[in-house]
Amino acid sequence: MTDRKAELAANLTLVEERISAACAGAGRKREEVTLIVVTKTYPASDVRLLAELGVRHVAENRDQEAAPKAAECADLPLIWHFVGQLQTNKVRSVSSYADVVQSVDRKRLVDALSRAAVGAGRELGVLIQVALDADSGERGARGGVGPDGVERLAESVTEAEGLRLDGLMTVAPLAGPYEGRPRAAFDRLMEISSRLRVAHPAANMVSAGMSSDLEEAVAAGATHVRVGTAVLGVRPRLR
Repeated sequence: MTDRKAELAANLTLVEERISAACAGAGRKREEVTLIVVTKTYPASDVRLLAELGVRHVAENRDQEAAPKAAECADLPLIWHFVGQLQTNKVRSVSSYADVVQSVDRKRLVDALSRAAVGAGRELGVLIQVALDADSGERGARGGVGPDGVERLAESVTEAEGLRLDGLMTVAPLAGPYEGRPRAAFDRLMEISSRLRVAHPAANMVSAGMSSDLEEAVAAGATHVRVGTAVLGVRPRLR
């Protein structure tokens, strides 16, 4: 085993132990939580090693990096998640490789994704990104739609050809009433998810929690956690 593969294997084991312990503490089954490894800034060679180690879900946040990486790894049995703020001029590219777009936060983006998915002959999973630091009708500092805009946007997704409403995503806010309170933020996301599932029962995916707060996300009820640094190490600086 190469040094890098051994390093990734050890890190994955530690993350697995954290998720398992969090599930046990919350009275949940381990299989209720899916690990998504965020591979941004890391090379395709790391993605290949992760796949060899059993990882099936990977995430990227910049199309200019993700597109060539996904192409290089097209032979692997991976599910690709796009988690970054997405401009409409990147939608056609993203829709060619992403299986799930987790950062949908406005009607214009829904429309663009729909056109691209239909053009590519694909069905894209969509998560609505909820901004818990946003006022009514506003977008959050890190993207996302305010809680009061979720239902309307969900209807747009369900009416759009080529898209499938899978659920909700959030990033713990850096400001506002939930600053420094990830568990409270994730509890609020679960409340919004419960409301959404009344009208859209299949939209049961809840993506929340990262390397620093995955335990709080699991305790709140997240179905997917997005972990980068704890698996891959401290990120190289972007040039």
